[in-house]
Amino acid sequence: MLFPPDSNRREFLRRTSLLAAATMVAPGLRAAAADDGAHPMRGRLLKTLKAGMIRTPGTLTEKFKIAKAAGFAGVEPQAPGMDVAETKRAIAESGLPVDGTVCSSHWNIRHTSADAATRAKALEDLKAAIRDTRAVGGHSVLLVVGKGEDGPEREIWERSVENIRKAVPVAAEHGVSIVIENVWNQFLYDHDGGANQNADKFVRYVDAFNSPWVGMQFDIGNHWKYGSMGDWIRTLGGRRVLKLDVKGFSRAQNKFTPIGEGDIDYADVRKALHEINFHGWLAAEVAGGDLAHLTSVSAQMDKAFGL
Repeated sequence: MLFPPDSNRREFLRRTSLLAAATMVAPGLRAAAADDGAHPMRGRLLKTLKAGMIRTPGTLTEKFKIAKAAGFAGVEPQAPGMDVAETKRAIAESGLPVDGTVCSSHWNIRHTSADAATRAKALEDLKAAIRDTRAVGGHSVLLVVGKGEDGPEREIWERSVENIRKAVPVAAEHGVSIVIENVWNQFLYDHDGGANQNADKFVRYVDAFNSPWVGMQFDIGNHWKYGSMGDWIRTLGGRRVLKLDVKGFSRAQNKFTPIGEGDIDYADVRKALHEINFHGWLAAEVAGGDLAHLTSVSAQMDKAFGL
């Protein structure tokens, strides 16, 4: 498949995914998105959530319907391991698309491992996740690349890049981006350091792949403890930030919080996202619950991001 030049390809993919999802969003949500009002990010973000957050009994279709009723425009299951046929059926019957997936084995089977067999399995799982994601219409696989405990930073940097790079042709073939999440894994930041850290190492790591199919699903809550999330977004820029995760965090209490609580500077986050011209998916990654709880999470996202 031919794509526009690289400078425009990401915007093309974002607009395509937004358009596809918008056709499945309730009319009231579309109307709200079309009204920019006083909020610069309104109409630029679509809300999704991790599938594991839907904590209700019933079929997958029923779970998807609950997420949609709560105000979400997409859902992120885990792959590999999801039932592709059942997921496709849930999408069709609920009208809620899968915008992307989360690699199901990345914490335990790591690309940073010193064991070659473990890295080979990590690669196999990533490729399978890409294929399964494409099969259900998704466009990204969230990946935690590994852990700092697997060796010196330079060593795990090089071997994880070498391993993940082998999946890039599969990502390109299927039109599915590999999106790296910034997490508390003691890699690419100082886990015991202060709140004055920057995103420079994440920039160099993503750029090491030299591919438009590798970027970040930047988690706004995970690294507020370590730096300014607005500045990290500006440093990473629109070329690297392909999707967003969100949770709350309180530096004062040193703990995660519901979205909008704590002390994250959401005003600066919104400003930074506008500056890098971000359009795309914003994924909740917080404690799950029933319809009432998920509706509350959706409302928290609306308030924090001016949606």
